[in-house]
Amino acid sequence: MFKSKNQFINNNSLPKSLQKKLSKRMELNNFRQLRRYNGLIDFSSNDYLGFARSDELNLLIKNNEEKYLKLMTPGSGASRLITGNHELYDIVEKKLSEFYNAEKVLIFNSGYDANVGLFSSICTKDDTILYDEFIHASIRDGIRLSHARSFSFRHNDLESLKEKLNHARGNIIVAIESVYSMEGIKKNNVNGIEKYIFEEIIDFCHDNDLYVMVDEAHSTGVYGKNGEGLVIDRNLQNKVFARIHTFGKALGVHGAAVVCSNLLYDYLVNFARSFIYTTALPPHSLLSILTSHEYLNNLGSNHFLSTNQQLNLNNPRNQLKENINYFKKIFYNQQNEQRLDHGNDSAIHAILVPGIDNAKKIANLCINSGIDVRAILSPTVPAGKETLRICLHSFNSKEEIEKLVSILQ
Repeated sequence: MFKSKNQFINNNSLPKSLQKKLSKRMELNNFRQLRRYNGLIDFSSNDYLGFARSDELNLLIKNNEEKYLKLMTPGSGASRLITGNHELYDIVEKKLSEFYNAEKVLIFNSGYDANVGLFSSICTKDDTILYDEFIHASIRDGIRLSHARSFSFRHNDLESLKEKLNHARGNIIVAIESVYSMEGIKKNNVNGIEKYIFEEIIDFCHDNDLYVMVDEAHSTGVYGKNGEGLVIDRNLQNKVFARIHTFGKALGVHGAAVVCSNLLYDYLVNFARSFIYTTALPPHSLLSILTSHEYLNNLGSNHFLSTNQQLNLNNPRNQLKENINYFKKIFYNQQNEQRLDHGNDSAIHAILVPGIDNAKKIANLCINSGIDVRAILSPTVPAGKETLRICLHSFNSKEEIEKLVSILQ
């Protein structure tokens, strides 16, 4: 017999449960809200090269729209396995496979979709995933959805990885980032030679038949001869099972791709649920990805522009490097343990400010001074590890960097 409505009501009703969790967030002072700050100096976004605000890139996208006008429709209509696999996918994936020096590239709708699809589908219950404790949430979610055993190892710690191997079985996947979204990158000095720690991990995995996957989200566009990322920059592509590149950061557009072998490409098309069961990107998004890579690959030249169109293309990658070095020069004090940069030559610099109230106070001080810096609070980071996340850009002036440092000091 059907129960009456009143028989389902109890003290743990869903709205009460939701409100309780929200109230707890408010009590801890880490309640999230959507906000917009206008007119601030940007030291917070992932738009490292200024592509997302670039008039030049916008013009190039419009030029390419004319070139591919017959392919431009408002949407894709379905998933790629139904009718959404429009012609631009073949064009763009072929171009990207050449750019990233790989057999295949499979485009996903976002970096989150790429990581969830890859890590949730790649293993069986007989396999093991070992991951850096600071790995991105999208990879953690993918691992959680997989059937594999999983263990975290200490951040950038090869010895900890070796220790966790004692618990592994089956095929062993190792998940790392080349540049971490909160900490940037670190180097070790081995016999007088500086080497990125992630290189040591990749070399170890390759020598011991472990399958390493590298999220290159924050190195795409910034490292490499033409912005291909750190794996290619360090000539490690043949030692890596898969790379994940996202296009919504330095490349200024949207979408992502898994860079892989023919085998893995076919496997993901058949088993990655975040690829199979979602509407494909519309043609304009694919065109933006293509054009952004053309722009990146041709910085400092204009040979790919239409006739009679000339743009003043400076190289923002060089300017970003200069700004990173300038920030490090005036901010880091080797006498202060809290300000050791650990060889971090990335655009991301994290300043430890323990305590939610402390971190929010300093972030608000920056914002009230016209500087856009955000506090990263628990549970995004562990309690007591709250930080200010500084992102440097090619378009930041030396005066703006000096103003930021003076406020932080």
